[in-house]
Amino acid sequence: MGMVLVTGGSRGIGRACCAAFAKAGWDVAFCYARDEAGAAETRRLIEACGAGALALRCDVRSEAQVNEMFSALPGLSALVNNAGVSLFSQLQDTSLAQWREVFAVNCEGAFLCTRAAVPLFLRRGGGAIVNISSVWGEEGASCEAAYSASKAALIGFTKAAAKELAPSGIRVNCVSCGIVDTQMNARLTEAEKQAFLQDVPLGRQGTPEEVAASALFLARHPYITGEVLRVNGGLYV
Repeated sequence: MGMVLVTGGSRGIGRACCAAFAKAGWDVAFCYARDEAGAAETRRLIEACGAGALALRCDVRSEAQVNEMFSALPGLSALVNNAGVSLFSQLQDTSLAQWREVFAVNCEGAFLCTRAAVPLFLRRGGGAIVNISSVWGEEGASCEAAYSASKAALIGFTKAAAKELAPSGIRVNCVSCGIVDTQMNARLTEAEKQAFLQDVPLGRQGTPEEVAASALFLARHPYITGEVLRVNGGLYV
């Protein structure tokens, strides 16, 4: 199967992606920014699946760190751009620094990692990239303008990169997540969660494992590129 790199792999959807790929027979490299304990747990999970594991500390906002990370991955065949941050703030209370921070991780990080991966994929004759976006990137969310805009940009980046890289055998797809049971949504009260779930036809949150299964599907499918796969329980059907 080859090797996959998952960014933001120390918890949540990133960790679930690491496990899903490992169970499917891939060797798994993942990066994390600060959470040493979380990274150690992810590594144990990968190794328990019988796969090779490589944990790399990297701030995806840093061009130098990203380039150094990819120099250690000559056999890479797939990339999951999962690293992300959220911001719950009214527009008038959002500083330019906060806006830029969200875009630096959610958009620039994906760009830097994709750009670094492309030469590796070209040398092997192809590869797969899966970007993890959000339903808010398609629909927008009140008090989450920076997050929504950054995830919308990631969808646009996915489609543009898919068209550009397809002739080189590199596929680029996107998973658009709905409400998923992760730490990113831990700030929500139970009442707030239930209010959100009233709009979800399946009536529940998604799991990181369900998102990971979708990322694995897109990474493996040889004839899908430029797709936005909605994993949201029917939200906005």
